[in-house]
Amino acid sequence: MAAVNAGRWLALCAGAAAAVLLGIHFIGSGFGPFPVEWNIGLRQPIDGFQSWVIGNRSTHPIFLFVFGPFSAFVDWGLRAAENILLWLPWPVTVWLFAALAWQVANWRITVVTVCGLLFMGLMGLWEQSMQTLALMVIAVSLSLLVSVPLGILAARHAHLQQILRPILDLMQTMPAFVYLIPVLLFFGVARVPSVVATMIYAIPPGIRLTELGLRQVSPPVVEAARAFGATRRQLLWHVQLPLALPAIMAGVNQTIMMALSIVIIAALIGAGGLGREVLVALQRLQVGRALEAGLAVVLLAIIMDRISDALANRQSEIYVAGANTGYAAKRPAWQRARIVVPLVAAVLLLAALVLGVQSFPEAARLPLYQPVDVAVGWMRDNLYRIGNSGWGTGPLSDLITIRMLDPLRALFAHGLAWPVQVALAVCAGAALSGFPLALQAGLGLFAIGMLGMWELAMDTVSQVVVAVAISIVLAVPLGIWAARSAWVDALLRPILDTLQTIPSFVFLVPVIMLFNVGRVPGVIASVLYALPPGIRLTTLGLRQVNDEVREAARAFGSSSWQLLTKVELPLALPSILLGINQVIMMALAMVVISGLVGGAGLGLEAVIGLAKGQTGRGIEAGLAIAILAIIPDRMLHAAAHRLQPPV
Repeated sequence: MAAVNAGRWLALCAGAAAAVLLGIHFIGSGFGPFPVEWNIGLRQPIDGFQSWVIGNRSTHPIFLFVFGPFSAFVDWGLRAAENILLWLPWPVTVWLFAALAWQVANWRITVVTVCGLLFMGLMGLWEQSMQTLALMVIAVSLSLLVSVPLGILAARHAHLQQILRPILDLMQTMPAFVYLIPVLLFFGVARVPSVVATMIYAIPPGIRLTELGLRQVSPPVVEAARAFGATRRQLLWHVQLPLALPAIMAGVNQTIMMALSIVIIAALIGAGGLGREVLVALQRLQVGRALEAGLAVVLLAIIMDRISDALANRQSEIYVAGANTGYAAKRPAWQRARIVVPLVAAVLLLAALVLGVQSFPEAARLPLYQPVDVAVGWMRDNLYRIGNSGWGTGPLSDLITIRMLDPLRALFAHGLAWPVQVALAVCAGAALSGFPLALQAGLGLFAIGMLGMWELAMDTVSQVVVAVAISIVLAVPLGIWAARSAWVDALLRPILDTLQTIPSFVFLVPVIMLFNVGRVPGVIASVLYALPPGIRLTTLGLRQVNDEVREAARAFGSSSWQLLTKVELPLALPSILLGINQVIMMALAMVVISGLVGGAGLGLEAVIGLAKGQTGRGIEAGLAIAILAIIPDRMLHAAAHRLQPPV
């Protein structure tokens, strides 16, 4: 109670300070832009370190005995995996994946796996798909070698968990392509830095879910094992890890998904594969080819997601049942006969080698890009301005720019003084969670100014605010509709699956064709990217409302509208707030990526830093982006926690 009162007093004080500062600003004294002399000049020492690295890369022991051998090892693994996948005839690869899907899942996932692989071949992307798969195998394997042991240690040592948490937060909130800047510095250009950047992005969920799984192991089970004389090693290997395996496998699944989400960004530094196909198509504005490669990435993601998820569920069933035999007895006989899979694979391999079947046949090419390019060309010519109606993507772009983006940028960058914004952030943090969050919010905004990124950050904030506002206006009503109508939910589900799994870069290509280059394509693409979590968490929150509460409200004569606004939405608000949190994170990530196509703000600054090899500039922009992501994330989590109904 004392902490709550202290938080309220702090919020009142911060609010009063904001009001005083705002009054001073509008009276005429003003504050001006964030003082340039307060810039700590972080980029100068980073650029100096970059020069030192370049000058000592071939002589210093850390490069000769650490980075060099690690780079050689990763490159060897990549080449070996890629050579094996490209050497295997395509029928053998399809059979092996189908057999794996059938073994761990069911016939539906097997059909999806086979159709997905055949699609890659029919689009003429078999070789690129195998290159991406090779990068995935190596990156995910190395990520798990790091994340699982660290997750075990974090579960056992609370101090390590406290140390790791802010590091993992930074790794997850920092835009993925910002990783490429320091990684390039240490590993050069090619596929090795792509693997390292993918590892950085994919390690956090592996650590978090491994730790979570071990912490959720039942204490009575652990005590019983200790009572029977189990050592710490035996307790870990024979009790905790088996019981935590479903959560660890969920971590494997998330690691795979996070790694796949960065394959296109990794193409910026020479990763090749499907990412390069999307990137080249984006640069040439070839919507059809970008869609082909993007759909191939989506299908690869779906295949690996479904198989790894089925494997996690299978392990869960095995350990709930208590023995492998009970589970295996339910499987078809040929699945239990392990000799069948390698035998059929060997027969297919021999037949393919004899017949000279290696790569997917060119004659089977089924181009999708031609009708897509025709459709996009028609939309560009006919939808930019629809006759004399005043409607079209052109007028919509002007409306968003003139009525939304420009006024908000002027307000945040110049109209609302920077001390007022810092005070308001402190006020919000104190009101939601007390002193710690208030301090984080205030220091975070102040740090953005000290990095020299204030005006650019406010430009980015204006884009995020517009994207989030449009997303919420669309997501909440659609989520309510889907929660109340099964057919709407069934209709939205495949659309949302596609929007969530398709690479974010692919959104930019058709949007650029319709809205031209600039900030608006980033905003529109952000809305498409951010809608799925907003809709899904709104639907989930409404469905979790207790039916007895609904019946009680109806018994008291509530209309359908009153039931929604007075009962369901207030009870679902914590889930909706978490959905809004995810919308903000997605929108921020996408607005930053839009810097590649002329979007202003921090995204463009990071892109320039990467393109020109200006490490300090890129890291400053990346840190500012991470701070902008962390502040609303913490605040919305605190708000959701406060609104959570008592158990």
